[in-house]
Amino acid sequence: MSEPQGTEPPEPEGTTQRLPVLEKSQTGTGPDRSESSPGPPQAPDGEGGRAGRFWSTRRIPAGIVALLLLGLAGLFLYDIVSVRADRPGMHWRRELARQLAERPLDDTWVLVGAGVAAALGLWLLVLAATPGLRHVLPMRRTHGDVRAGLDRDAAATALRDRAMEVAGVQSARVRVRRRRANVRALSHFRELDDVRTDLDAVLGDAVRGLGLSRPPSLSVRVRRPGRKG
Repeated sequence: MSEPQGTEPPEPEGTTQRLPVLEKSQTGTGPDRSESSPGPPQAPDGEGGRAGRFWSTRRIPAGIVALLLLGLAGLFLYDIVSVRADRPGMHWRRELARQLAERPLDDTWVLVGAGVAAALGLWLLVLAATPGLRHVLPMRRTHGDVRAGLDRDAAATALRDRAMEVAGVQSARVRVRRRRANVRALSHFRELDDVRTDLDAVLGDAVRGLGLSRPPSLSVRVRRPGRKG
């Protein structure tokens, strides 16, 4: 009996059969594409992660100015309505108008009033042009849409705790400003130069570990405690 044409003879039992090999797609499509795709963008660090100071909302100065303007506008509005109603104007406004018309410009009270008004206006200009919130130190921005700040008292507490870990330090007082961190330590044993060297190294690492946008410079002073009695 002849075999049907177009069919291959069956493989002998016990032999291996070679399977077709699927090669990687050169276009990057398919399941392997995720391996070659770029990852998320790295967050900026170092100099690129600096952040500016926080701006204060200044609710108290704005509220004081708003109340003063509201009260002054209310007084003038009441006086205008009173005059329109054929009633005499308020006595203080008539007296103020007379004083301004009769007093010379070099009068003491005129100069005092002008000085107070100029000082108040300068104070408002300074508040409008400066960011405020001096007690908050901006931290480096590791994410573009996240801002963080560190309170100066909290930074001083962290530096003080690190200073107390140095051998020979009996007590430490730290005051952190925007540009400088002043450290005053008392050492009851060890050489003062050795204690100061250790404090410079430890506090230098601590300042860098705070993650501030502009790390303050260190000013370290070490002395012996005063004698009792």
